[in-house]
This record gives sequence, C-alpha cells and structure tokens, in this order.
Amino acid sequence: MQTVLTQAKRIVVKVGSSLVTNQGEGLDRKAISNWAQQISVLRKSGHEVVVVSSGAIAEGMQRLGWKQRPSAVHELQAAAAVGQMGLVHVYESCFIAHDLRTAQVLLTHADLTDRERYLNARSTLRTLLSLGVIPIINENDTVVTDEIKFGDNDTLGALVANLIEADVLVILTDQTGLFTADPRKDSNATLVSLAEAGDTKLEAMAGGAGSSIGRGGMLTKILAAKRAARSGAHTAIASGHEENVLPRLMQGESIGTLLTAQKMALDARKQWLADHLQVAGKIMLDAGAVRALRNEGKSLLPIGVSAISGEFQRGAVVAILDDSGHDIARGLSNYNASEARRIARHPSSEIEAILGYVDEPELIHRDNLVLL
Repeated sequence: MQTVLTQAKRIVVKVGSSLVTNQGEGLDRKAISNWAQQISVLRKSGHEVVVVSSGAIAEGMQRLGWKQRPSAVHELQAAAAVGQMGLVHVYESCFIAHDLRTAQVLLTHADLTDRERYLNARSTLRTLLSLGVIPIINENDTVVTDEIKFGDNDTLGALVANLIEADVLVILTDQTGLFTADPRKDSNATLVSLAEAGDTKLEAMAGGAGSSIGRGGMLTKILAAKRAARSGAHTAIASGHEENVLPRLMQGESIGTLLTAQKMALDARKQWLADHLQVAGKIMLDAGAVRALRNEGKSLLPIGVSAISGEFQRGAVVAILDDSGHDIARGLSNYNASEARRIARHPSSEIEAILGYVDEPELIHRDNLVLL
C-alpha cells in the first residue's frame, strides 16, 4: 500500500510547532532549512508541494520575551502578527537557497466557508503550484476568534488537501506515528503502520496533546486524516526527526503510520459542504429520516425532522444530526430556521397551507446534502 505515496503528485506537508521551533525559543532556522532541502528534492522529482506550517505564535512569543503561551485572544493575535514576520523571512531565505520561490497564504475558516472565497483560494493555490512556487500556509491568527478558528494546523492541513485535491497529506510530528495505546504508559503498545482513514477504532487509540507549544495531539491527526480522505487524499503521520523523511516516504518506504482513503472522492461542491467546521444551525432527525438519507439516498423532508436549533437563513449550511445527537451530514437549507420549525414533522403537501407558500418540497435537497 506504500505505492499510493510513490504515485502521488500533489502533496500537502504539515510541519508541527515542535519541528520548526527550538523548544519554544523561537524559530529553528536549521530545522526549517532541512525541510526546505527535503522539499527541494520532492520538487526535482516532479511533486507539487504545499507547506502548512506552525510556529508564528511561538516565534512571536520569543520576540516579545514571553515565556508562557498567553490565553487572551488579543495577546495570541499580537504574538501571531509579530511572529509571522520571522516565519515568512526564514522560510523565504531557506527556500531561495534551493532556487525555489515561496508565497505566504493566510487563511481563516471564513475563507473556506464562503463559496466564492473558497474558489478564489483554490485558484490562487493552483496557480502558485503551476508556477513552481511553494505556498507556505498558516491560519490567519491575527484576525480570527475562537468561534471561527480551524482549531489546529492538522485540521487546516486536511482542509487545504481537500481544497487543492491533493493526493497525500503528510503530517510531520515529534511522535513516531499512531500506536495502539499511549507508549509512554503502555509497554505493550505497538505502532499502527497501515490502516484505513476514518476507522473509528483509530480514534480510541489516539491520545491527547503532548506539547505545550503546539495545540494538536494524535487525535487531531486521526480526525484530519478522516477529513482528508473525503477528497481521496491519503495521510502519512510520521516523525519529523527521521532523516530525510519526506523523500523516503515518497519513495515508498514504510515510516510511521499510513492512513489510506478508501472511498470515492466527493465532488467539489459536496467537499465544500463537508468542510464546514462551523454551521448556522442544527437539524435533528428521527430514525426513519436517518435511514432514508443513509440507505436510500433520499432528500431530507420536513416530516422527518424532530428538532431544530440555532437561527439561520435560507441557503445556510446546517448540521444534520441523528436521534442520538451524532453529526451525520451537512446541507443547504431551503427554508430559514423559523419556517423550518413550523413545517417540521409535517408532510411536504402541507407546507403551503402552513407557510402560505412553498419554495421546495424538501427541507434539504439531496444535491445539496453530503453525508459525513
């Protein structure tokens, strides 16, 4: 199965904070130079590479003389603003040594949830790749709030992989890969070399965050692999401390954990729907409606709706939950929240009598719905 990596053309490489910073003492230029050298090898082999890099806040903390990561949003945003200056400079100078140009791309969740901005971001990244430029991507921490954050760069890496329809997402970390249990606590824990992305057993194996500098633990990496698989991207989770890890992975060597994408890739519009981390509202279904969506490929009709939460407008992206509260789908609502509440539990034939008009017989049409 390692051949899925040797056949990859477009690669997203996510580099964790611990691999680009010196134990919280700002950026590690030697380490970033090493990544530039490895990526130059991939470029010479014909690969297109996008880098998702952590490190801006850690660099900002060092420049500002802060020893502990602040909790206040405005202080984190200030640290990111200061740190981005150093992050971009170091990446640019390291890549130019290999005659490679770089571009800084800062994204927010809003950039990927608005359809027009999503398409613009995709076009820009594809153009940069066609020009042989290495995009260096980070979350735009200077403007986001907790309500609109990606949350971690593992998730951002998966979203970027989906955005540009990458073949592989490589998540480099300070850990060897995914183990069956926490190897720090269980001596019988073994490395999971190969598994299918989205296998629920993997989430049970993953532990919490292990670094005070970064935000993502192994669980975020497993969930990122599950998300990336929706667009057909395989995910490799490997230690960034392995010598020449990127060229070796792309040559098919078994390093760390490979999580393969087994399902057919979603089309671009449904991928955009699936990648909404924040939604305008939630719609809970009864068991019959869940079966109709999951097993029969049906649209969502009002009669199958048991509850609605949140306030949203017509055309908003909403989460669809089963009767146990599990998130099972995303969709574009044909009615606003107030209208949806009024027609919930009623057959479509009664919509006009209840609302005085009928736009669509479905609350969410199948073409505007994607199962997770």
